[in-house]
Amino acid sequence: MVLPEISSLLPLAQAAPASGLGQFLPIILLFVGMWFLIIAPQRKRQKAHDKMLSELNKGDEIVTTGGLFGKIILVKDDRLVVEIAENTKVELGKSFISSKVEVKSAE
Repeated sequence: MVLPEISSLLPLAQAAPASGLGQFLPIILLFVGMWFLIIAPQRKRQKAHDKMLSELNKGDEIVTTGGLFGKIILVKDDRLVVEIAENTKVELGKSFISSKVEVKSAE
């Protein structure tokens, strides 16, 4: 019977409230990790794609986002005229160009 009386006399240990930064630290670390794993590489790819689009010239072979291969006939500000087959020309927005076909030299 002494044990319940002793336990009532001891002060209860209370947990110290967490600081504001301590509560948000896991969330901050999550966003920093997400930045380095997702956002930064995507920005790097986007810059490389924008550079490729700005360097397109007449005669370059390209691939569209729809998978069509063609040769650039005319370059306008934000559009290209592309020949996808003999006597078949289409006008595309530059945003629909996926990549430039690199011609490999035969050795």
